[in-house]
Amino acid sequence: MSKPGLDPSFLALGYRQLGEVALARAAERGVQHADFRFERNRYQHLAVRDGHLQGAQDSEDLGFAVRVIHRGAWGFASGVVLTPQEVRRVTDQALAVAEIAATMTPTPVELAPEPVHEDVTWVSAYEVNPWEVATSDKVAVLSDWTARLVRHPVVEHAAASLQQVQENKYYADLSGTRTTQQRVRMMPSFEAMGSDSATGTFDSMTSIAPPVGRGWEYLTGRFWDWDAELAEVPELLAEKLKAPSVEPGSYDLVIHPSNLWLTIHESVGHATELDRALGYEANYAGTSFATYDQLGTLVYGSPAMHVTGDRTVEHGLATTGYDDEGVQTQSWDIIRDGVLVGYQLDRAMAHQKPELNPDPSVPGAGRSNGCSYADSPGHIPIQRMANVSLQPDAEGPSTDELISRVERGLYVVGDKSWSIDMQRFNFQFTGQRFFRIENGKISGQVRDAAYQATTTDFWGSMEAVGGPQTWELGGAFNCGKAQPGQVAAVSHGCPSALFRSVRILNTTDEAGTA
Repeated sequence: MSKPGLDPSFLALGYRQLGEVALARAAERGVQHADFRFERNRYQHLAVRDGHLQGAQDSEDLGFAVRVIHRGAWGFASGVVLTPQEVRRVTDQALAVAEIAATMTPTPVELAPEPVHEDVTWVSAYEVNPWEVATSDKVAVLSDWTARLVRHPVVEHAAASLQQVQENKYYADLSGTRTTQQRVRMMPSFEAMGSDSATGTFDSMTSIAPPVGRGWEYLTGRFWDWDAELAEVPELLAEKLKAPSVEPGSYDLVIHPSNLWLTIHESVGHATELDRALGYEANYAGTSFATYDQLGTLVYGSPAMHVTGDRTVEHGLATTGYDDEGVQTQSWDIIRDGVLVGYQLDRAMAHQKPELNPDPSVPGAGRSNGCSYADSPGHIPIQRMANVSLQPDAEGPSTDELISRVERGLYVVGDKSWSIDMQRFNFQFTGQRFFRIENGKISGQVRDAAYQATTTDFWGSMEAVGGPQTWELGGAFNCGKAQPGQVAAVSHGCPSALFRSVRILNTTDEAGTA
């Protein structure tokens, strides 16, 4: 099958000419830097309950943005009227913002160098664009899922949903870089709900299928066994409804990638964003315990811990060819042998800390590792998370082998609720499914469990990671950051992993009674 190309309807929007108008206007004013970004983002959300369509929403975000560095300060403005006159007006507005900001900017803004990327194109890895599939066909799949779930006697209600995004983006700057890109991503899900009349217990069980940078082919069963999961979930729900409440205490944990990805996101991904570590991002649950003075010395976890940042991994939600500052994306180490060795950077951060990612072509200079992103043309790019992933042991054990090493513990599958402090240090996480491990074997589910730790204690307790056969790419569509708030999609790959002596809470006991 041939690789999909850029959407012709996007190519016809005349953004190149508008970009040249903006850059010419900025150059006339003698700016240090100027870039132009044109975007069209298409969204669709479908929701079905008990075989009936509950909602179908299509939306589109279309517009352009101009960003400048003028008199040592940032200036930014955006617009939605696609005419040369409006582009000139918006460019002048960005310049006016920079002139005001210059009076309040004690340290002039400078960007790390980046090679010129002349008229390059990048399209994400998918086969069938979901926008080419009839909405009625998508609804039929979701309706079938819920109908199959409610056939089971324990399932009283079932819901299914699908979110899909097509993101098109053109970037141009005064250095000569021109990039045109297209990304497609999908997030299907279903949930079975039921209760136990004898105990009055109500609960639900969801799919653990991850959101992906794929197309409609993901829902056809080629890359995820939907039939097997639809058959399994009602049985798991029935078992969970009758399961005993967990006894709090210290347990060994084997954590499946469908749960561990979220712990990586919150305790590693956000903590190693350099703007947080330097104290610049302190608005939206900002800052970080992993401060810059600890680079190379902070023991983040056990020697088994190897974490990378990666904006290139195939089908990753944060994967792209070039970021929103025209930087070609890369992969790099964040934690190696359990020690903090890197951060996520944009161009301004890379200029401040060139030792983090030295530019071999410019002695003494640093280079961004491609972590600048804006979620719409109306927002300025900020430093955003890469696909931050825990690497497997090349010759590591299977999940079953990890379980066999545990005498008394829990096997955790699927994400659910979570809580973490602003510095990304104290946390607790629940899950969809907690299975008892007794003498190396699974022996049924327990309810009401959450694991609690500090970031360094938790990762320090990681005794072993599984092999490549256990590695999966999880993630989310809704990572929030900044004020005004922005939302980004990001993936986190990880293997199954074994943790020793982790504190387990009983969430019902912790909640108390009214």
